[in-house]
Amino acid sequence: MTQVTLSPRALRQADVADDWWRTHRDAAPHLFESELCDAMTLLAVKPEIGRPYPRPRHPDIRRLILIRTRHHVYYEYHRDDDEVWIMDVWSAVRGNDPPL
Repeated sequence: MTQVTLSPRALRQADVADDWWRTHRDAAPHLFESELCDAMTLLAVKPEIGRPYPRPRHPDIRRLILIRTRHHVYYEYHRDDDEVWIMDVWSAVRGNDPPL
């Protein structure tokens, strides 16, 4: 199984999103955490499932969409190390891309 790791920046972004979700979504306060955990589990099994989202500094980046919470997970899969490195967890509601 592939190792999935959140970068320090992605971890901070996920914490902020989770705090917001727990504060503002009374009907489903744990939805963000649940959806992100499900995505990380999926990436551990199928690391290339995300769509390619190449950028000049990161040509191998991929994006996985968290449909219910409208967040995007930006990551790189390092085959040689069998590791997924999540670089950003970004709200699609922002209307712009993360600073990759």
